[in-house]
Amino acid sequence: MSICASLARKFPKVTIIGEEELSTDEVTEELIEDGHCEEILKKTCPAQYTGIKEEELVIWVDPLDGTKEYTEGLLDHVTVLIGIAYGGKAIAGVINQPYYNYKAGADAVLGRTIWGVLGVGAFGFQLTEAPAGKHIITTTRSHSSTLVNDCISALNPDSVIRVGGAGNKIIQLIEGKASAYVFASPGCKKWDTCAPEAILHAVGGKITDIHGNSFQYNKEVKHMNSAGVLAALRNYDYYASRIPNTVKQSLVP
Repeated sequence: MSICASLARKFPKVTIIGEEELSTDEVTEELIEDGHCEEILKKTCPAQYTGIKEEELVIWVDPLDGTKEYTEGLLDHVTVLIGIAYGGKAIAGVINQPYYNYKAGADAVLGRTIWGVLGVGAFGFQLTEAPAGKHIITTTRSHSSTLVNDCISALNPDSVIRVGGAGNKIIQLIEGKASAYVFASPGCKKWDTCAPEAILHAVGGKITDIHGNSFQYNKEVKHMNSAGVLAALRNYDYYASRIPNTVKQSLVP
């Protein structure tokens, strides 16, 4: 909740929508972050964003993406997500992995932050494509179903990676560990996809619902992505064309 409280303090006119609905007044002063990142401020703001007013932005926050995995000690699945939307579109995002390298030993740097802005790029990782000719699907670890598995089977994958957290799955795509993220089920929320979408789009990838519809992030939208998620860094059309009609009919946008 300190994330939302810190953002609200610094940008009082911005709409902030977070998974945790606690009042920001309950956050103690020592948990308020009022600093900024010099690395980001050195970048040139794209011309299309220079005239944006604070009140036109919506920030979607998930302070703990991969909750079930966190409780089970699978800390490398856990991310913190902060997505920024303008005109209903995700335009910037942060994926923080607080436990990145937690198994790498005492000398390793713990944690990392991946961020991106449309028109600027994405940073904090090494962009890598999945092996050519391989169809590696990343999907849910803890929310599987017959529909989810039927959809994956229809894609005839070479292998399937089951991990927690939407942010973690997008990292699988941009670091070349998977070629598509497929989740044919309701359950994912806008705060799960806004930040990852901005980062994926910043490096040329694509994310939609199972029908191919873009997600909308204006403040009035319903929070649930009720028609699932389909994403790829490359070859999105290949996977979209293989989603069975039976799956699409089961998922109403």
